[in-house]
Parts: sequence; C-alpha cells; structure tokens
Amino acid sequence: MPIYNNNERPIAYLDEGEGDPILLIHGFASNKFVNWVYPGWVDLLVKDGRRVIAIDNRGHGESYKYYNAEDYGAPVMAEDALRLLDHLYIDQADLLGYSMGTRISAFCALQAPDRVRSLALGGMGYGLISGVGNPEPIVKGLLAEKITDVTDRTGRTFRAFAEQTKSDRKALAACMQSARKPISEEMVSTITAPTLVAVGTKDDVAGDPQALTDLMPNARYLEIANRDHMTAVGDKVFKEGLLEFLEQFT
Repeated sequence: MPIYNNNERPIAYLDEGEGDPILLIHGFASNKFVNWVYPGWVDLLVKDGRRVIAIDNRGHGESYKYYNAEDYGAPVMAEDALRLLDHLYIDQADLLGYSMGTRISAFCALQAPDRVRSLALGGMGYGLISGVGNPEPIVKGLLAEKITDVTDRTGRTFRAFAEQTKSDRKALAACMQSARKPISEEMVSTITAPTLVAVGTKDDVAGDPQALTDLMPNARYLEIANRDHMTAVGDKVFKEGLLEFLEQFT
C-alpha cells in the first residue's frame, strides 16, 4: 500500500483508476478499506471512470499513530489530506467524506477552496456545526480493559467497532479527545463548491441534514431512507445519488 512521508510520519492511501480525481476521507475508527473498499465505493467510482484516492487518516488504518490529543483535530487532518493531493500532483479534486471525514472535508474546503471542485458530505448534518455529543463515554469505552467493562451504550458501540476494524484504541482515544475547532454557520455559508449532503433518515448522530444544506449556496440534500449512521455508508441510494451528482462535472 502506498504511503507518503508527512513530516516523517507516514500517511497510507490507495490510488486506483484513471480520470477525474476524487478523494475519499473516512470516518472515526474506520479506515480506507472498511469505509470505502469493502462497501464497494472504490470499484464503483473506478468503473465510473474516476481516479480514486482514499486516505487513512492519522491515527487510523496503516497511517502513523499519535497518542497526544493535540496531534489531532479536523483542521490538522485536513492538512494531511491536502498534502496528499500535493504529493500526487493533483491541483483540484472532488471530495467524499463520511462522518468525521465530512468534518475534515469541510475544513479542506474552508482552508483551500480552490482545491475542492465539489463536496459530498455523508453521515453529517447540522451536527457539523453543533457537535455530536459528549466524547467522554467513547474515550472511556476505548480505553477500558475489556469490552464487557463498558456499560455506556455509545461507548460500547464505538469500542466494538474499533475492535472490528482492529484499530489502535489508544490512538483513537487521543483523536476523540482532541479540541474540536468550531465551525460556525457563517463559515459553512462561505463554502461555494457544489455540495451533496447525504444522511440516513434513521441517523441519530448526524443532526438535521436539511438545516446544514440550507446554509450553503450550492448544496442539495440526498435522503437515504431507513438507514442509520452505520448502515447508510454503503447504501445503493447514496451511491446512485453521488454518481448523479458527479455527472454535472463530466
């Protein structure tokens, strides 16, 4: 698997296909395989005639693991993603993010709007602005000695997912403890790239998707019926909706 040297801290990625580039940015406790390869996204987009780049965010997958909270945060991880585009000599790309990857994608658009041709923001609505709850139960769940010691429902869910993805739980805990740089409504309103907001109707994590969509001048909402935060990512409606959305640029 290719890596690039990010200040002596390797970032892993995959790079497949030819055509217009699209950068895929996964969610918390996931990785490029779990979020994008196994649900069929990479094959789908390559067959659609695109160059597909999927990053392992720092602390995740095969990328370097940091154990201090100050080494994380969406703005820092957005810089990693933009440096990957630099490494691959890609001036501009479409971005597809899911959950935490949506927050990272939004910061890419805020920090370097000329690098982002379009945005697809999955699994995140107004929670991008308001936040998605208290991180402490998740941190405690990740650091508990055994999953059977975790009594909080949310903490247990993330602990189980981290074990499923064979993640470094200490690195994930540091990531979850990082300071959340606020994104205001005013900041979101400056994102002018064409944007697709895709959220499951049973997603109780994302926040109101229409409220987020309404803040951006060139955004539209894709409803993914009867899917929650964990199941919407591989849904056929999401995939078909993204392909339709991307057609406008070809």
